[in-house]
Amino acid sequence: MSLLLRLLGVLLMLSALAIPLVRAPDRPVETLVARWAPPPSEFIDLKGQLVHYRDEGPKSDPAPIVLLHGTSASLHTWEGWAKALRGQRRVISLDLPAFGLTGPFAGSYAGQTYTGANYARFVLDLLDQLAVQRFVVAGNSLGGEVAWRIAAAAPQRVAQLVLVDAAGYPMTATNIPLGWQIARLPVLGRVAEHLLPRPLIVQGLHAVYGDPAKITDALIDRYFELTLRAGNRAALVQRAQQWSAEEGVQRVTGISAPTLILWGGRDRLIKPALAQRFEADIAGSQRVVFADLGHVPHEEDPARTVAAVQAFLATFVPR
Repeated sequence: MSLLLRLLGVLLMLSALAIPLVRAPDRPVETLVARWAPPPSEFIDLKGQLVHYRDEGPKSDPAPIVLLHGTSASLHTWEGWAKALRGQRRVISLDLPAFGLTGPFAGSYAGQTYTGANYARFVLDLLDQLAVQRFVVAGNSLGGEVAWRIAAAAPQRVAQLVLVDAAGYPMTATNIPLGWQIARLPVLGRVAEHLLPRPLIVQGLHAVYGDPAKITDALIDRYFELTLRAGNRAALVQRAQQWSAEEGVQRVTGISAPTLILWGGRDRLIKPALAQRFEADIAGSQRVVFADLGHVPHEEDPARTVAAVQAFLATFVPR
């Protein structure tokens, strides 16, 4: 017992010495805008919440395409899809609260929990302010959960639904990113609000990419710097500690919108078997699996994945 206590004391001392080396202070949003919000980025005041978004393509589109990113990501994850789609379609992407340049819930939304249901209401509020009534909604991971919740809550507004490695069902992941695991721990989660070792970002990207060779320094910079946006880490810890698997997932079976399910065959976070469950639960849905891609196939190979989306969009004539 004496030896165990001495070892514990040494570990605590080493941890205390290491913390200053990986301490990363929050960065005010103003210091990040020049690099991460060039045109066509805009900011809109939504009930006191300043939202970073992009609205590209023809405004006459009767059913704009709304793109929703996953945990720790930002609207930049969709740049490949937006570039391919905006010539013919209106494309709206945004940083969800707690991520990117939008930052934690503020204004009328201050104090809300970061649940899929609250995110769905937030996105619908934003679309109301943009005067978008009918739309196609696509989402990855957390954004996929938000997308199917929107389709379930407002079926009359959703023309088509695209789920990309979507969250919602219980996960049996074998490679959950270390940052998420730390954030869920009561004590370490609070410490993590002030730390961000760059290798942690690298580890997270390795967990979600099918081919780690595609992870560039520029990609790491983006995830690293936007995570440092003031308030984002604290909000992520709050969301991780409040997260509950399978909450409200029974609503998936009531979705009536034509649905495309895209999945990475190498997704170690949300296994491809759950793509089959979405397909079984959403009547008439179709599933496409990219065997060599991971949890963010739209980012890892935008050209190949958006081609499947374009074929799907062509099956519906918006009006």
